[in-house]
Amino acid sequence: MYRAMLLWMGLAAQTIAAESPFDRYPIHFTTVGQTSIAYQDMGPQDGEPVLLIMGLGAQMLHWGDTLVQGLLDQGYRVVLLDNRDAGLSQKFYRLSAPPVWWTMVRAKVGLAPAPAYSLSDMAADAVGVLQALDIQRAHIVGASMGGMIAQVLVAEYPQRAITLTSIMSSSGAPELSEPRPEAMSALASGAKSGLAREQELANRISIARTIGSPEFFSEAYARQLAQRVLNRGSYGPGTVRQFQAILASGDRTALLNTIAVPTLVLHGESDPLLPLDHGRDTAEKIPGARFAAISGMGHALEPEVSRRVLAEMLPFWRERPGSGDLSEESDAPVERAPSPSTTAVTAP
Repeated sequence: MYRAMLLWMGLAAQTIAAESPFDRYPIHFTTVGQTSIAYQDMGPQDGEPVLLIMGLGAQMLHWGDTLVQGLLDQGYRVVLLDNRDAGLSQKFYRLSAPPVWWTMVRAKVGLAPAPAYSLSDMAADAVGVLQALDIQRAHIVGASMGGMIAQVLVAEYPQRAITLTSIMSSSGAPELSEPRPEAMSALASGAKSGLAREQELANRISIARTIGSPEFFSEAYARQLAQRVLNRGSYGPGTVRQFQAILASGDRTALLNTIAVPTLVLHGESDPLLPLDHGRDTAEKIPGARFAAISGMGHALEPEVSRRVLAEMLPFWRERPGSGDLSEESDAPVERAPSPSTTAVTAP
């Protein structure tokens, strides 16, 4: 009997160890301005804080178990959020969401979209999560659109950042390489709505295959992640509005030149959506930034890619240890001239 109990305890321990960190920690909500933001707070409360900001139409789940658990294993306090209009955060149902192709056509002919909100608004959402947790400074990490939000955050709230890590992102400079047509089509298909669950599941797997890492794509992993994401909900119009915010942000070269925190820029050598020159350009425009190209990486964080990202990121942070101690600096954003094409909306 005792042997059976010990065997059961051993199996239970293995099950707990294999459980996703997203399942081990509760989901919380905070209101920033008039916008409800969903977030998770993982790891030791006295660990060095890390804030993870995901990309276009993505949820915090897209960071994946490998990267998040890797940070937890190193003793970091990991904070993740769903951006507004995605995941479990507030949706802006009343606001317009024209098709992606129409938004792109208008942008191509110089008619910048009038977005429902800006990247600055989304950066303020992320700062609001830190405020809710009484975290004054954190390593700020963003992927794709999340990298753009992270760039804006550290430029406008430099007192909040220990370091910046911009992953598979861009400066928005117009001379950079265009996405591959199939990658752009995949991006647009992510904004579809009204699909049956099996259709949406198949669509998400197709997107992952098209823009992901050719060396490391796994249909089984893509299916598992898509199922978890769909279980929390899917909202195509939010993806369109986030895309409008990206286009309205335009060329962020001047903003990147002002960033003064230690910065690491990571980019995949096989990225079909934002080719490698987007990462190199970002690093060149941030004073003192370090750049690393990751072999085999596309525009996704598959488990092996996450391990390679951690191998670059963790040593960089260890060279620059920070603190979550209370700062006396004002939390007001750095004043910048507003873009004439940007109109912020704080409530749906």
